[in-house]
Amino acid sequence: MRIFNTYGPRMRLNDGRVLPAFIGQALRGEDLTIFGDGRQTRSFCYVDDLVEGIYRLLLSDYAGPVNVGNPSEITIGQFAEEVIKLTGTKQKVIYKPLPTDDPLQRQPDITKARKLLNWEPKVDRAEGLKITYDYFKSLTPEELNEKEHFSFEGYARK
Repeated sequence: MRIFNTYGPRMRLNDGRVLPAFIGQALRGEDLTIFGDGRQTRSFCYVDDLVEGIYRLLLSDYAGPVNVGNPSEITIGQFAEEVIKLTGTKQKVIYKPLPTDDPLQRQPDITKARKLLNWEPKVDRAEGLKITYDYFKSLTPEELNEKEHFSFEGYARK
């Protein structure tokens, strides 16, 4: 299975991925940082959809690779604007140089998952983003400002 950009509640806030980075920056009152010109694309798959895809693959007899992700693509610039709108903040977007190893496009071809597993994502980005944002809003100020995560204790279910 090839997993593409999964998100949802209980993500690590400062793991280097764009979704938690933007939400964390917005909640801390920081400007949103885009690396590159903002035209590179990503697609985001809500965690519940990913789990369903994994489950269906486990129940199948197929042993080859299958892409599981959401093919709905958005530019990083558009995504930053979605986050600003969702959070109701007034941050601006700042631009920094694109790292050399950062891909310009990430969009899974889920044709095989649709055909073999009868699977495709159900949760749209706006709905999943709202659920994820609500989770991040529930973090304490200490958690919101934590720069590195060496302990996963706070993420474990009790």
